[in-house]
Amino acid sequence: MRNQLAIALVAALCGCASLPPVQTDHLALTTDEYQTLIDAAHRPAADVARDVDRKPAELMQFAEILPGEKVGDEMMGGGYLTRVEAAVVGPKGHVYAYQPDEFIAFRAAYADDQKAIAAALANVTAVNGPLLAQPYPVPLDTIITVQNFHDLYLKDRPPGTPEKVAANMFAALKPGGTLVVVDHRANPGDTNSPNEFHRIEKDRVIKVVEAAGFKLDAESDMYANPQDPHDISVFNKAIRGHTDQFALRFRKPG
Repeated sequence: MRNQLAIALVAALCGCASLPPVQTDHLALTTDEYQTLIDAAHRPAADVARDVDRKPAELMQFAEILPGEKVGDEMMGGGYLTRVEAAVVGPKGHVYAYQPDEFIAFRAAYADDQKAIAAALANVTAVNGPLLAQPYPVPLDTIITVQNFHDLYLKDRPPGTPEKVAANMFAALKPGGTLVVVDHRANPGDTNSPNEFHRIEKDRVIKVVEAAGFKLDAESDMYANPQDPHDISVFNKAIRGHTDQFALRFRKPG
């Protein structure tokens, strides 16, 4: 799907006004084009209010998602990103919104959120299962996981959980597919940060994801915040919603 024919079809797929011309060497749309797709969707007002911090158009460009693609929303949480992805892939694409059993056991409302999104959006399928299982029913173009990778290191997770999840995502992607990981930044060497502060070291993520077979393709500082001290919980009122985060794009060879 990463070709100019797909890009030329964006306006038709989203059912909105014609989009500006795209440079022929682009692998992704411009942020304005992504924003047009997102704005054309009927999203909750609460989601729209979060856009200033979540930067959905910038994230979609970084992930290089195009209309018509199949995308996995890994550990979808409340579904903010699921709705963004559904708007971008359009009616010819599909989003597989994965809510792990462990997350639902922790917060039952996650199941309700997932069911509501899948019922409301024809191009979203809800998928469930334990973290150590591979949940996706079809090969995917892209998987995105936002503010969740650190949860794989919580003390109640079975040993090897991060490695197994990374391997499952690698297997779920088509050759050449991409994995995007966004998470709250921890101080270097702070290995207990996932449990204490709900953060993780960037290099720790890179190490385990590359060990699964991925190659680091790009980094982005779109969520950088130098005022974040990194040694307080992401739920602390002083920093909640404004943490310093890293964004990494990995590619599956092929």
